[in-house]
Amino acid sequence: MQVLLAQPRGFCAGVDRAIEIVEQALRIHGAPIYVRHEIVHNSYVVADLRAKGAVFVDHLEEVPAGATVVFSAHGVARAVRREAEGRGLRVFDATCPLVTKVHGEVTRMRAQGRTVVMVGHRGHPEVAGTMGQADEGIYLVETAADVDQLALDPSLPVSYVTQTTLSLDDASEVVAALQRRFPGIEGPRKADICYATQNRQDAVKALAREVDVVLVVGSRSSSNSNRLREVAERAGVPAHLVDTASDVDPAWIAGRERVGLTAGASAPEVLVREVEERLRSLGARSVETLPGVVEDVVFALPRGLGPAPQA
Repeated sequence: MQVLLAQPRGFCAGVDRAIEIVEQALRIHGAPIYVRHEIVHNSYVVADLRAKGAVFVDHLEEVPAGATVVFSAHGVARAVRREAEGRGLRVFDATCPLVTKVHGEVTRMRAQGRTVVMVGHRGHPEVAGTMGQADEGIYLVETAADVDQLALDPSLPVSYVTQTTLSLDDASEVVAALQRRFPGIEGPRKADICYATQNRQDAVKALAREVDVVLVVGSRSSSNSNRLREVAERAGVPAHLVDTASDVDPAWIAGRERVGLTAGASAPEVLVREVEERLRSLGARSVETLPGVVEDVVFALPRGLGPAPQA
């Protein structure tokens, strides 16, 4: 059995930055550092930061007065920022800059008097944060079928934005439905689905052409990891999401000659290496990395936390 690794895979610049923000805040200000929601959607990363002194909370009311709080990479609604400011909390914002871009688009679109439709997954924190950039005039759709249920006058000025971690194919389908329903609809100046999401999905499409089964390292709560599994399945290859090496079921790879391995943007490389070792123990004789995009994007840290991490 041969293992083929997708390239690129694993951490993106936004995830690197978010984790570095929490670690730098702990180093400079000491534990505890409070983090609103999971900093990124990966159980290994969250457990590691918790062991270092991070305290994860769902609501700002759980953060003591005068404490330091980090907003997760998924972004927050304007009301959350106002609440933190009103309580005098020290805030470090780990919102991915590409999510911040979408927030800015919503603000601009609403200022122009346009109704905004967001394409995304209901209940995801990124969606909640983006929807929370406007007090009214913003609607959520998940599927093309949802577009038909929108109670909007097609003659109104309408714009759309998307969650950054969607499947490219799924998002295109919903956007096409929006364009049919609202012929004059305007999109963002630049596509919202982030470079890392696109690169990883493209890499999985290439990987799927070469293998008999695909394993995606990532937590079940991770949108981009789930999308990678779906992309492989859509290409006609069985795919499984694994949080850790212990989740690999030997039955998945029994009799397979080539196993593909990738990781979501919130999954660390150490977990990929552990899955590699698990596959070796199950009969893999070689591991090869496929050619692909080499990412060199680095996002700066917020003021007060030092220079950006080196790529």
